Order: sequence, then structure tokens, then C-alpha cells
Amino acid sequence: MAALRRTVPVVGLVVGLVVVGSAGCTGSGPTGPTTSAGLDGATVDVVGLWSGPEYDAFATVASTWEDETGGVVDWHGSRDVAGDLATRLDDQDPPDVAVLPNPGLLHELAAQDALVPLDDVLDMDQVTQDYSPAWLDLGSDDGELYGLFSKVSSKATVWYAPPVFSAAGYQVPATWDDLTTLADRMVTDGLTPFSLVAPQGPGSGWALTDWVAQLVLGTCGPDLYDRWVAAEVPWTDPCVRSSFERFDGIVQTPGYVLGGTQGVLTTGDADGVLPLYADPPTAAMYSMASFAEGFITAAHPDLAAGDGYDFFAFPPVDPDHAGAVTVGGDVVVLMNDTPAARSFLAYLVGADAQEAWVELGGFTSVNLGVPADAYDDPVSRAVAEQLTTAPVTRFGAGDLMPASVQRAWWDGMLALVEDPATLDPLLDDLTATAASAR
Repeated sequence: MAALRRTVPVVGLVVGLVVVGSAGCTGSGPTGPTTSAGLDGATVDVVGLWSGPEYDAFATVASTWEDETGGVVDWHGSRDVAGDLATRLDDQDPPDVAVLPNPGLLHELAAQDALVPLDDVLDMDQVTQDYSPAWLDLGSDDGELYGLFSKVSSKATVWYAPPVFSAAGYQVPATWDDLTTLADRMVTDGLTPFSLVAPQGPGSGWALTDWVAQLVLGTCGPDLYDRWVAAEVPWTDPCVRSSFERFDGIVQTPGYVLGGTQGVLTTGDADGVLPLYADPPTAAMYSMASFAEGFITAAHPDLAAGDGYDFFAFPPVDPDHAGAVTVGGDVVVLMNDTPAARSFLAYLVGADAQEAWVELGGFTSVNLGVPADAYDDPVSRAVAEQLTTAPVTRFGAGDLMPASVQRAWWDGMLALVEDPATLDPLLDDLTATAASAR
């Protein structure tokens, strides 16, 4: 089996061990050929954030392409993809392929003409079969497709324990009003409705901004959401403001949040899910991205997916926006057009590679060609179905905004949790910060 060249990040990009791959047979993938003549020994320079188990899974999947083509993947792990790509572009030495952490960086690079449009690189008839319009839109800039998503998570998942709901006769809420009505009933029953966290460390307010972003999408709809993200709508807009008020209402309502303000500010994201599955449970619902399933299975390996633990979709405020989801994910782009780079990108985003990745665990694909039975549990399958069939998909708002706005929002949410009187100054400050960052 061929082995990847891997560069381990220390500061920026450094040189690592090189292992040359061997030639193999020819294969093909749904989005285009995974090989072309003369790839024996050809190198594909790839930059991305993955490390640890994420990198190991990527390396396993990439090794199949190496074995089939004789090409070699030269992986450069980075702790700062945006900064490292800026340096390499300044040096006129872009990588062949980059794995970007959000579409915001894709738009910045597209504006610099640093990306290769994929319309002439991939079989677009197959691409449109493999990826829904919502996901193609997320990978596009000014109507041009530049990237396809490889690994994704839903931010519209609310985790709960089905046995607790069943025993108490609770129904999964379909709307925001249903959710607050249910929360009131839980308080009456002596059960705290919500576990809510702001994980400690840099940018600890991100989990709180995820709440607000999903509320804006499910209240105001995608058009206003897009204009808000682009700083074309002020944060003081009545619909945006109402989303902050709804979030603040959850935090400030007596009995709603486990541990109150201090519980929010001192609990990590992995710990936030544990109260739902304690004996007895001390909270009933936890709004956290779909990667929380890993936290649950690590802490409670004997819980059966779908029976012992499950999720429901974050309820919309406006039923007309039911099914709209905020997401996170990694988008694969082409920066240097070579036969080997074309071949590797086509393979990586094709259904065969995506299915192999799913089967390794900890991975959700939005490629429609990946069969449901590739996921080894019903909850993972349900997450994939939510992501692939969502009528409206938008990246989490904070990840699309300039870094100065994102940091100010994170910090502002922490202050808002402690003091609801900071809401109006916060919205004014974020409007000004967003305007200056345009």
C-alpha cells in the first residue's frame, strides 16, 4: 500500500518524512476519473487542518487513490489554514488542493482569483446528482462552483434521551412554541429542560452563537440570514434582535438552564451532554452540533442509538422555515490545476471515497451517492438524511463573518449570559464592527 507524505505542523508548514508511493491499477469515481495516464509518482500537495483520528481516516481513504493511481498525497497539516495559504500565495507557491474550514475562506480566495473553478474539472452532470443544490450553493462564489464539502456536521440537532421523554409522556417539539411549552412542563415536573454551555478556552462563546444563528435562520429565513451575514442588515434589525431575545429568554427563565449562568460559563461541550443520561437525569435537552454523538458514545458506550439516545431537529420559530439547518464542514478546493490534483479531488469528493470514510466512523457525508447503510447506527443515518435533504442549508453565521466580528460576537454572548442588559449595546457594537469590517 502506498503511504502519504505527511508534514506535521509545528509552526506553519514544516518539512516531514517522505515516503514514495508505488504504481497501482486504474479506478474510477462518480464525479470523474480517479486516475489519468502517467500519474506514477506524481505528487498532490494538500493543505488542511486535520490531525489525530481525523487525519488517520483521511490517510486511509487517500491511500486507496495512491494504490490505484501510483500518485502520492503530500499532506501538510496546518493549525492556521488561512494564514498558511496567504503565505504560500505570497510566495507564489500555492498547494494543489486545500481543505478549507469554512466557505468564508473560500469566498476570500475566490476574490483573489486563487481558486480553480470546478465546472471544467469535474463531471458536472454527476456532481449535480451527487450533491444537492443547497450544498453546491455553499461551495460557490458569484455563481461559480469552487468547492465541494467533504466532512460536515449539523448544528441543528437537539439531543435527548427517548426513555425520559417516553416515561413522562413528552412529545418531540415541532416548533419553537412547542419547545418552550415543553420546557415549562418539565420545570413543573421538577426536571431542568436545558443543558447549555459555553466551552472554556479561546472563542468559548461559539456554542452560544450557534443557538442564535439557527434562531435567525428559522425565524427570519435564508434571505435575511444571508444579508445579515454580509452586513447588509444591521444586528438591530427587529427579526435578528428577536432571535437574541429568544435565546436570552432561555438563559434567563428561572429553572430552564442547568446550573444557571455559572453552569453555562463553566461547562465544556463534551460535559454538556452528560446530564441527559445521568441516573436520574438532571437535564432533558442539549442543543449541540451532531458531533455530540461522539461525546455520548464515549461516555455511555452501552446506550443504544435511537433507543437510549437520539436527537430532534432544532425547532423553527416560523413553520415556513422548517427543515432549514445551519451546518459546519470542510470544503475541498483546487488551487493548482494538474492532472494528479484533478484526479485526487475527483476521487476525494466521489461517492466511493465518501462511503469508505463514513464506514471508518466519525464522518458524515452529504454526497447523495453514499448509501444509508454505510452508517453503522440509526442516529448517524438520521443526521446524514437531515443534511442531504434539508431544503435550506446555511453555514453557521459566525464562521462566515470576518474574524473581528466573530470574536466580538463570541465575547458579547458571554457578557449577555451574565447580564441581559447588555443586549442593546451588544447589537449596536456588532453592527458597527460588521460595517467597519466590510
